[in-house]
Amino acid sequence: MAERRVKVGSSVGLHARPANLFCKAAGQQPAKVTIAAGDRGPVDARSILSVLGLGVNSGEEVVLTSSDDAEGEASLDALAELLATDLDAVPS
Repeated sequence: MAERRVKVGSSVGLHARPANLFCKAAGQQPAKVTIAAGDRGPVDARSILSVLGLGVNSGEEVVLTSSDDAEGEASLDALAELLATDLDAVPS
């Protein structure tokens, strides 16, 4: 399994709009990705209810995991980069 650790850049954490943007991006990835925060998770990164249930705050570190192949690595890189930005500041 490959993993990425990233601090959430959104000023409100992974709530409502940022979680929705993240889950949509996860659903577009070729590899399945899970997300965990502290002792919460891992949950399917494509599931908005599961991601919201993690209660991730701004600046909190999350762990993304996927299969250890080229698709998994690329998916993790794309999602980690997305999470590091302030998704509330991204125009819709």
